Amino acid sequence: FFAPGFQVAPETKAVMKWLRSIPFVLSASLHGGELVVTYPYDYSRHPMEEKMFSPTPDEKMFKMLAKAYADAHPVISDRSELRCGGNFVKRGGIINGAEWYSFTGGMADFNYLHTNCFEVTVEVGCEKFPLEEELFTIWHENRDALLNYMEMVHRGIKGIVSDKFGNPIKNARISVRGIQHDVTTGN
Repeated sequence: FFAPGFQVAPETKAVMKWLRSIPFVLSASLHGGELVVTYPYDYSRHPMEEKMFSPTPDEKMFKMLAKAYADAHPVISDRSELRCGGNFVKRGGIINGAEWYSFTGGMADFNYLHTNCFEVTVEVGCEKFPLEEELFTIWHENRDALLNYMEMVHRGIKGIVSDKFGNPIKNARISVRGIQHDVTTGN
């Protein structure tokens, strides 16, 4: 998952352990520096290709999740190409991470490959380090989009896998025909 020689920070290791211990199914990573929603894979299938579309087997689901956020965001959904993030307007405010730029070690890729959690990355504004007085506006621009995204947790297949006595089965593998990515049940 990580490039050779890549050092994993202690706090990153702690988050990785936490993600494996709780059966999260949906998350978002909030960044600054652009105005777009990206989805896995963030690392190109061909490492020498800097901007290469690299879909997961769950491409349709990830696009739906990213669009749920983007469509509910008042600026990302604005069709003006002259605004912050306007270069993503023709894509609906979303893009496959590796198609934008490829990098190794991202949480969205880790979550998809090593947990049951689907994560998108939300670039909340074009300033990497917004001023304190801008945070209130950024919060309000993202609040409804975050709520809309969180409601997506109710989409898809859900239920309890149990034995013939009704006892839940931990770590049962769930496969969906046509999608080469299994998930497992929690506790």
